[in-house]
Amino acid sequence: MYDFCVVGGGIVGVATARRLVERYPGARLVLVEKAGGLGVHQTGHNSGVIHSGIYYEPGSLKAELCRRGAQWTKDFAAVHGIPYEVCGKLLVATDAAEYERMLALYDRSVTNGVEVELLDAAELVRREPRITGVGALFVPGTGIVDYRKITAALAEQVRAAGGEIVLGAEITAIEESDTAVTVSGPAGAWTARTLVVCAGLQADRMARLAGLPIDFRIVPFRGEYYRLPPERAGLVRTLIYPVPDPKLPFLGVHLSPTIDGELTVGPNAVLGLAREGYRKGSIDLRDAKEIIGFPGMHRVARAHLETGLRELRNSLFKRGYLAECRRYCPELTAADLRPRPAGIRAQAVLRDGTLVHDFMIERTARSVHVLNAPSPAATSAMPIAEYIVDRI
Repeated sequence: MYDFCVVGGGIVGVATARRLVERYPGARLVLVEKAGGLGVHQTGHNSGVIHSGIYYEPGSLKAELCRRGAQWTKDFAAVHGIPYEVCGKLLVATDAAEYERMLALYDRSVTNGVEVELLDAAELVRREPRITGVGALFVPGTGIVDYRKITAALAEQVRAAGGEIVLGAEITAIEESDTAVTVSGPAGAWTARTLVVCAGLQADRMARLAGLPIDFRIVPFRGEYYRLPPERAGLVRTLIYPVPDPKLPFLGVHLSPTIDGELTVGPNAVLGLAREGYRKGSIDLRDAKEIIGFPGMHRVARAHLETGLRELRNSLFKRGYLAECRRYCPELTAADLRPRPAGIRAQAVLRDGTLVHDFMIERTARSVHVLNAPSPAATSAMPIAEYIVDRI
């Protein structure tokens, strides 16, 4: 019997395994992952941004854990020789309404203890000559990194401490008794005194297997990216973000320098019909049936119909996507937008249609389930792991 079993090989699951073997030296631990590698879903399909915590509701888990996680990520990368860069981020307001939302974000950032600088239009252009707007917030602590490399380094530490990592093992059953939990599937069965589930896109299904009385669904939103041609990689020096709509959990299409020297554009947010289908047009019948049949999704569709249709149009027609970018970078052309692999965001939606913004973690007597961990979960991975382990 193992002391601990972790289900899920994304960065949150691997960070949790690392924290467990660190907290409990000599404990027997196994991490079980369905895919053939670690960090292949949300961890490996994102912008690679080390978020600062500017957006999040004061007092929320996101606000607290993101701020701590940003510093941890930089420190861990430095110690382990993983390339990272603190390039800063500009949130650009392009009209009066966005400017008012930007000022509200400035106040929130001060409350959250995030360093930020308020810029007027002239200072914005001085710092980024290719970017236009009526004002901006500069967040100097925001950075970029490759989270797959962070995950791989954490996995090495797990193995070095005696932990086992099993790949290609889908879990189809969870049975909990007074003394242990057994997870099993076609590849085998594993029994442990304590189970931690960090299943991302499959979080609700794993929770139902464990018997948790959940009333939400994970809804996949495809985030489609483009990359700019190499000669455009120096277009901006910092990350360029629009001012987000507080009614939505998505940050909008942004320009993102990556740690490997690319300049990417994206992501948008299009309802997906396959939780793990990264190619455009992917449909999984089971996933689609659950999404279409869930009352909460009907309410989301009604509440955000205009936004949803705009995102779908921009997905189908590149010029619509381009228009989103040209609001703050008018010199971009359709020829600049070259394909890049999409990502999928696991978004928890409640039955009443509420989009869950914060991290959501529940437990039974012998298991802990991370039910909602969208961005900035990668930045916050180790503080999330510490939060979980503190409650075991």
